[in-house]
Amino acid sequence: MDPSTTLSLTVTLAVLAAAVTHAAWNAIAHGIRDQTLAFALIGAGGAAVSIPLVIVAAIPRSSSWPYLLASVGIHVFYNLLLMQCYRLGEFSQVYPLARGVSPLVVTILAAIFVREHLALYQVAGVVVVSAGLAFLVFGGRRPGRGAFLAAVGTGLTIAAYTTVDGVGVRASASPVGYIGWLILLQSLCVPLFAAVRRRDVLVKQPRRILLSGLAAGALSVLAYGLVLWAQTRGALAPIAALRETSVIFGAIIGTLVFHEPFGRSRITATVLVVAGIVLLNVA
Repeated sequence: MDPSTTLSLTVTLAVLAAAVTHAAWNAIAHGIRDQTLAFALIGAGGAAVSIPLVIVAAIPRSSSWPYLLASVGIHVFYNLLLMQCYRLGEFSQVYPLARGVSPLVVTILAAIFVREHLALYQVAGVVVVSAGLAFLVFGGRRPGRGAFLAAVGTGLTIAAYTTVDGVGVRASASPVGYIGWLILLQSLCVPLFAAVRRRDVLVKQPRRILLSGLAAGALSVLAYGLVLWAQTRGALAPIAALRETSVIFGAIIGTLVFHEPFGRSRITATVLVVAGIVLLNVA
């Protein structure tokens, strides 16, 4: 596969679908006040959905397991940092910041570790998308220091597991199996913690909260599964940048659900992100 080639329409649509799905489950997580409860439910939902994948799909090749297990560890830190983001900051601030750090870092890591050298217009596309995402964060009221650091740390973990999984899923010869085992192993961590340290976290909760959290877990599997499949078909950096268009969908959700204004900074960000997508898909 030549990493400088443009993304196919199928891959582009799959990653955009993943972006919508990702924004949806993060909005659900943010909407549940108790973040331990939110991520315990998301983990439980993700584990439940991944079990059939593990049963049906072929076991990933042994050469992919070091990457898979490393990704599990990185995902644990990712979930902890993301919980901290949502405790300290507003959805419209920390979500785009966390997602915006990733594309530029993935571009660098992919060049170093995967030997992916993008065409100049694709590098420009990654930069333009990242600039658009920055507008969503710094165009209005800026996040506090704690929320900012947690969001940047989250973005770095996203870049790390994106790169690790990009290599691992290609070595697995079983993308569905890789997705299933990855989600199953990393999804169990927060629910187990809640069961041991916060045994009361699931009791006396409204059914609506329980069902929405479990649904968010299922959506998280779909979102990342689509991205991992796309990474077997295209270069890591453009896919990482395209995936982060989820912040635009997040901004729309923030306006419609959380009643956050969709001002000029978000309009500017939308225009930049769309322009970046065009650059990433120039023939």
